[in-house]
Amino acid sequence: MRLPPLAAAIAAFALAGGVSAITARTAVAVVEEVSIEQVRAALALQGHDWAKVQADGLQLILEGAAPTEAMRFRAISAASGIVDASRVIDNMQVVEAETPPPPDFAIEILRNDSGVSLIGLIPAATDRAALIAMMEKAAGGLPVSDLLDVADHPVPETWPAALRYAGRALQALPHSKLSVRPGRVRVEAISDSPEAQRKLETELARLKPDTVRLALRISAPRPVITPFTARFVIDEDGARFDACSADTSEAMRLITDAAKEAGVAGEIDCTLGLGVPSGQWGEAVARGIAALAELGAGSVTFSDADVSLIAAQGTGAEEFERIAGRLENDLPDLFALEAVLPEAPEARPEGAPEFTAALAKGKQLRLSGRLADQLANTTVENFARARFGGDGLVMATRVTGGLPGDWSVRVLTGLEALSLLSEGQLTVGPDSVALKGLTGRKTASADIARLMADKLGQGASFDIDVAYRESLDPIAGLPSPEECLRQIAFVTADTKITFDAGSASITAEARPVVDDIAEIVRRCPELEIEVAGYTDSQGRDEMNLELSQKRADAVVEALRRARVPVAGFTPVGYGEADPIDDNDTSVGREANRRIEFRLSGAQLQAEAQDAADSDDEAQDGETRPEPETADINAPQVMDKPATGPRARPSDDE
Repeated sequence: MRLPPLAAAIAAFALAGGVSAITARTAVAVVEEVSIEQVRAALALQGHDWAKVQADGLQLILEGAAPTEAMRFRAISAASGIVDASRVIDNMQVVEAETPPPPDFAIEILRNDSGVSLIGLIPAATDRAALIAMMEKAAGGLPVSDLLDVADHPVPETWPAALRYAGRALQALPHSKLSVRPGRVRVEAISDSPEAQRKLETELARLKPDTVRLALRISAPRPVITPFTARFVIDEDGARFDACSADTSEAMRLITDAAKEAGVAGEIDCTLGLGVPSGQWGEAVARGIAALAELGAGSVTFSDADVSLIAAQGTGAEEFERIAGRLENDLPDLFALEAVLPEAPEARPEGAPEFTAALAKGKQLRLSGRLADQLANTTVENFARARFGGDGLVMATRVTGGLPGDWSVRVLTGLEALSLLSEGQLTVGPDSVALKGLTGRKTASADIARLMADKLGQGASFDIDVAYRESLDPIAGLPSPEECLRQIAFVTADTKITFDAGSASITAEARPVVDDIAEIVRRCPELEIEVAGYTDSQGRDEMNLELSQKRADAVVEALRRARVPVAGFTPVGYGEADPIDDNDTSVGREANRRIEFRLSGAQLQAEAQDAADSDDEAQDGETRPEPETADINAPQVMDKPATGPRARPSDDE
């Protein structure tokens, strides 16, 4: 059957349209695929792997999160280089830039005789003019060089307190370097003497606010000792130094070794100083001590190059001559020996001359006994008023004749020595000068021995019985054990002592806090502390206990390497005992992995005994307070639980 001509034409047109549509759709699909592949390849080649490409007909849609606005623009450019820019649709987003961390604000303050230099970075909101004015005032008007940069970031909360403290500290530090950071000040300075060093450390510690962590490194030059003195005594109380000086560590070793051989027990306080008369000082003093030890009793005194060996009453003449002769030949050149063998004492005649001075608390001084003439009496009174003040002076002396020619010199020397004590008794007799008492000056005994050897001359007989009392020291300012622990708790509040995972190696981030603890311990002598190590509950008990012990040992060793006295430190590992937080959370386990510092049992017992002794003076019927414990922001250790195997793995240990 044949179609009419019109129907055939319509069918032909319909068939042609269908074929065209199929061809066009196929062509578009091919173009889309080719465009997507080429654009993806171009983006990958330029490092834009974050960009995604989709097609919508002949249009290409770019999606994804661009790291920066510049990266977004580069991705569009890369796509436009492959296809016409009008076909590229931008649906990309730019990652919101994170707020950069605040800069490390810090100032280095350098002060010397020519002025002050400020170097570092401060917040833009810091009142720069006020800062410079504060430093100029602290430096006594010296010029201040401003070498500071600024950063427009918020002022840290503890920054102003650290700056104010640095300004106050700078007033007392003419030669120093102060490193100021938010909440932290490190001081490095040079003092004029060991006494000035101790005073500076005390003053700076007292000025420090609670919000500022302080690290002190104050050094002192060796003192000039004039005359250079060493005095060693052996009597019924044992062997001891009244004065000990050395010029080098090697000389000190020779002297202390000889003293220990002669019977000295415990630590020996020997001062390293300048002014030695001979480089063979240590050898000479050691030989003198050995000679005295061979005699068995008496004293040997070195005052510069003058040596005085005085035997005890009853020493055999032949033995004394032999030992003294050998010492004279053994002493290095320059040293001159005077050897004295006291004669047997005669019965002291009735009314033998004597002068006494009694110094009570509050500088109340009573003088009694004999003086040569009225001029000597007036001289002694004026000297006493100058040294002790006149308000508490009682003169009960009398003028008499027949006194030794050097009587006034011995009295004035004794009074000068007495002025170094807080309380004491001076007795001047026909053949001796004796001084005993209490002092708050650590070097008093050595200073008195040096004074008497210098003023009374070689071979003079004098006896010194002086005891140091820390409570009488006007500049000691030593913190109590509890105060020391509070300072340690403060510096460890924000920064824990952390360790490498599964080991006892202290991390680099924790080194500064170990240094801060070392500085505190240096200001707390004779401190007895337990360094307690703890872990979380993850892992076997035995493993945790062993690791906690190793970490406590590592902290004590780090402090030892920092050159601090750790003889009273006891490292103890407690494993997972006494948790302070929940071990079921990561935050709680992190808190339980810790190092704590607390007073050791010996120190707690001593303080409890002191408290009990003080309470004995309380009236009957009063309720006595419990002795203070050492709970310094740290829980007390309870009995350790019984150990046993666990199957849980450790998350840190």
